Amino acid sequence: MQHPVGSPLPPPHQPGHGPALGWSPAAHHPGPPQGPAPLPPPAPGYPVAPRQAPSPPPGSGPAPHQPPPAPAPHQPAPAAPAPDTTGHVPLPPGGPVAVPSVPPATAAAPDPTTTTLAVLLIGPAGAGKTSVAKYWADHRRVPTAHISLDDVREWVRSGFADPQTGWNEHSEAQYRLARRTCGFSARNFLANGISCILDDAVFPDRPVVGLGGWKRHVGPGLLPVVLLPGLDIVLERNAERSGNRRLTDEEVARIHGRMAGWYGSGLPIIDNSQLDIPETAHLLDEVLSRSIASPPNW
Repeated sequence: MQHPVGSPLPPPHQPGHGPALGWSPAAHHPGPPQGPAPLPPPAPGYPVAPRQAPSPPPGSGPAPHQPPPAPAPHQPAPAAPAPDTTGHVPLPPGGPVAVPSVPPATAAAPDPTTTTLAVLLIGPAGAGKTSVAKYWADHRRVPTAHISLDDVREWVRSGFADPQTGWNEHSEAQYRLARRTCGFSARNFLANGISCILDDAVFPDRPVVGLGGWKRHVGPGLLPVVLLPGLDIVLERNAERSGNRRLTDEEVARIHGRMAGWYGSGLPIIDNSQLDIPETAHLLDEVLSRSIASPPNW
């Protein structure tokens, strides 16, 4: 009887006895490893250290099983940049105000009380521009803002260039800055559906700080209206003022005389010498209705 080379010979078999001590059937019958043989029971009185599994030699088998890495948390794609907002309300960007569209000849006269408008109220000191503008804005049926150039100019506290001390390069620079700020504010209000009325003492003989700047900063859709009461009314109202808003009588008369140059300019003029504030505001609506139907050429 022959056995494969390298296989151990089985021990002699004795009747009535099992395999010889020390012989493992696995050595003669190859198969999957069955693990280490159990240790004999310890002798009484001798502690035995717990048995540790032998470490496999380097490179002799697969690496110990490692749990798969946890999947990375889902990261949402970055959202597109949102438009400028305040809270949850989007803010459309302000742009130049377009000329109001002329209604067809068969259409009824436009209602200025329900139309989004940009109005420039012009007049000398004491004409009542600010009072009329505030009342008009307060009593409209659509959202309306009042922007006074004098108020914006006085935002400058330290270093304020008071025009009463003389018109110079500093007062003109602050005037230009205030007008540009008013125009920027008006465009933002109008772009968000809020009408605006601005007031300023614009001179017809001063193109540098005149209507051209307002049209450039607000847009060609700005509707200018001149408020020009008589000189006696202007002097009386100026006497009720205080602080840097009050001018000398000579200065008031000089400004009023220059404002008379608006006659013949083509701009609508309201003489409110005999009108109170509500009456003047009502007349302003009538003038604006005509201006929307036929915008002035300025």
